Amino acid sequence: MISQTEENYLKAIFKLSEKTDGSVSTNAIANEMKTAAASVTDMVKRLAKNKFINYQRYKGVTLSEKGDAIARKLIRKHRLWEVFLYDKLNFTWDEVHDMAEQLEHIQSDELVNRMDKYLNFPKFDPHGDPIPDKDGKFASRKQIPMSEYPLGQVGIIVGVREHSKPFLQYLEQLNLVLGTKFCVLESFEYDGSLKIKIGNTKVETITQKVANNLFVIEE
Repeated sequence: MISQTEENYLKAIFKLSEKTDGSVSTNAIANEMKTAAASVTDMVKRLAKNKFINYQRYKGVTLSEKGDAIARKLIRKHRLWEVFLYDKLNFTWDEVHDMAEQLEHIQSDELVNRMDKYLNFPKFDPHGDPIPDKDGKFASRKQIPMSEYPLGQVGIIVGVREHSKPFLQYLEQLNLVLGTKFCVLESFEYDGSLKIKIGNTKVETITQKVANNLFVIEE
């Protein structure tokens, strides 16, 4: 049996490897897990011994086939639980992450597959992140940050890069939630901020940081 802590490490390595397209350093894992580098080294050695990862000192960490499968399954459970909590129990999108962190460690594949069917096989969670299917395959779509979206063209918000409570609550206040239509009216060269129309009438100016953390598609 794999422990919850080991599962969390594998998930963290998976997410970090998506950003680097290769091996992940122990320092990056320590930052992601918010723990000491020495603790990460001990865990990495344990995961390597159990063949969940490939590890060479000074060369970083990659997931083995076995570790990759566990990480994908964990992400699948987490994101399905987020959909369930959001769609069926009416929790807000800034509340569901912490609860899903606990629920993702339930081991029953049958429960997860039935929940997937009950939710009508969702492809994305309440934050717009793709949900792996039972074979570990992720849905994909052509999305870009709002900061790169062309002026004058209507788009739709479909995801967020940052999941922190303050950020999600801020977006909620501005109605910059998933499914919202917008149009970039002006881009300011000085600081990269954008003037956007939200829906049909509301106009707001948002920072480059906010625009970088919003994923959008064409209407």
